[in-house]
Amino acid sequence: MIMKKVIVAMMLMAMTATTVAGCGSNDTAADTTTETAAEDTTADTADAAEDTAADTAAAGAASGAISVLSREDGSGTRGAFIELFGIEQKDADGNKVDNTIDSAEITNSTSVMMTTVAGNKAAIGYVSLGSLDESQVKAVLIDGAEATAENVKSGTYKVSRPFNIATKGDPDGLAKDFIDFILSEEGQAVVEENGYVSEGNTGAFEGTKPEGKITVGGSSSVTPVMEKLKEAYTAVNPNATIEVQQSDSTTGMTSTIDGTYDIGMASRELKDEEAAQLTPQVIALDGIAVIVNKENPITELTSEDVLNIYTGVTTDWSEIAQ
Repeated sequence: MIMKKVIVAMMLMAMTATTVAGCGSNDTAADTTTETAAEDTTADTADAAEDTAADTAAAGAASGAISVLSREDGSGTRGAFIELFGIEQKDADGNKVDNTIDSAEITNSTSVMMTTVAGNKAAIGYVSLGSLDESQVKAVLIDGAEATAENVKSGTYKVSRPFNIATKGDPDGLAKDFIDFILSEEGQAVVEENGYVSEGNTGAFEGTKPEGKITVGGSSSVTPVMEKLKEAYTAVNPNATIEVQQSDSTTGMTSTIDGTYDIGMASRELKDEEAAQLTPQVIALDGIAVIVNKENPITELTSEDVLNIYTGVTTDWSEIAQ
């Protein structure tokens, strides 16, 4: 009997131990299930945040550090740009100071500016409207106005400047005949066909077909339309040889003063010291298009936005009202 009681007691103890172990296993499984659910919830929250960020970007919100591009010193486009947007200011002594942010990346031509902006999603730059290639970059509206030749002509788009040519003294021979063509009905038709604004013409061209060679040089913004004018002129005067050299507006004027160029090109007004030594002539009006990368959702800026970006007050696209 005693032996039976011992055996029964041992069986009861074993059953109790098994029950306790089972409860421990159930608790562990429950804890594991809880932890897995928490992890899943965290992952779902992260995924939702990523989806929200993606949706925000898709909705057109721009963000990230702005990459500012400008033109080189001596560029007529830069000179006109900083003047028109108030980036250039006079100091206490009356001297003009260019306040373009020091970190701006400098490009040395219209074409390089466009390809650089096209390759940088965060970039902003500016180019001659007549040279704008919208397959590469996007021109933004400024103060609600689109950058078009029609808006420049009507005055709606106010970011514009003159294209000037200049000679040392009164031109003669081939230089005079070419300038007469540029200002004629035929020449100004070429100007307008290439996206620039004509301020009128002198009537039908009556050339004398002089022989010889002249060199025209200067602004990279004026160069494209000058090449077209050269092509049209030499079609009616095959006796002429015209070499067009691309540099910048300042070089165009100084090289005309020293006799290197017969005709200089400037995409701005002549400076006082230049005008004192040269005879200028406006051949067209051109807008300056403010450009961004085609993937940038920004479509419009105010003049104040551009000023703040180029002087370093605004440094991130998220700071632009959208």
